[in-house]
Amino acid sequence: MGLKKYRPLTPSLRYKISSDNKDITVDNQPEKSLVTSTNKRSGGRNNSGKMTMRYIGGGHKKQYRIIDFKRDKYGIEGTVSTIEYDPNRTARIALINYKDGEKRYIIAPQGLEVGKKIMSGAKATPEVGNTLFLSDVTLGTIIHNIELRPGQGAALARSAGSYAQLTSREGKYAVLRMPSSEVRMILITCKATIGAVSNPDHNLEVHGKAGRKRWLGVRPRTRPVAMNPVDHPMGGGEGRASGGHPRSRKGLPAKGFKTRYKAKASNKHIIERRKK
Repeated sequence: MGLKKYRPLTPSLRYKISSDNKDITVDNQPEKSLVTSTNKRSGGRNNSGKMTMRYIGGGHKKQYRIIDFKRDKYGIEGTVSTIEYDPNRTARIALINYKDGEKRYIIAPQGLEVGKKIMSGAKATPEVGNTLFLSDVTLGTIIHNIELRPGQGAALARSAGSYAQLTSREGKYAVLRMPSSEVRMILITCKATIGAVSNPDHNLEVHGKAGRKRWLGVRPRTRPVAMNPVDHPMGGGEGRASGGHPRSRKGLPAKGFKTRYKAKASNKHIIERRKK
């Protein structure tokens, strides 16, 4: 896949850069048995109608595709049927037809093509799209869709173009370099999928106009310095005041201030913090 630029026929097309979608093999027709209509949009309101998240609302209707993050069909071979667009995530998804007749969606890794065979479990080979236990993955391998707890389902490295690398194993733990450059330990009984996530050029896309952000359900964000003092610590002042030191709505410094709980249980699993 690649990127597509446009001739400046309109002001919004002048800077627009989008995906050419050549990796997508089917139009927007998801598998009906794997679609749920429970994706009710909240508009940022909770169950009593109070706005708890600002700048959310509107956007195009979308159906939620049920993704198999657990990859628990051990030893059963599946064939890639289609590579599809998913409006709920940045990565592409792949429809898998298993030999026992079941169909499931998975996050599509880079290099996965229609007709390719995939498998999960101890019998799987370390090829792109296959899911293995971290105890069976070769050192130095690029992986994604990583479990944090055994059987939980993939929780790490799931967005477009992201991946982690297995660097070593220490006893019952595997040492991984995460997408954030953090180095941490994860139990070797957790699963991960071989390869990097598809659509790596996603971060190079340019919307070109504000309206496309509205289609995604994102509303305009008010700058803190434009607010009143009652609304934000950086608000108020005579004329165009700078706002002082950048800080959050609660008053916490915004640039590098550490908010992580010092006695957090998972601290012992983190070997090296991420680089800024």
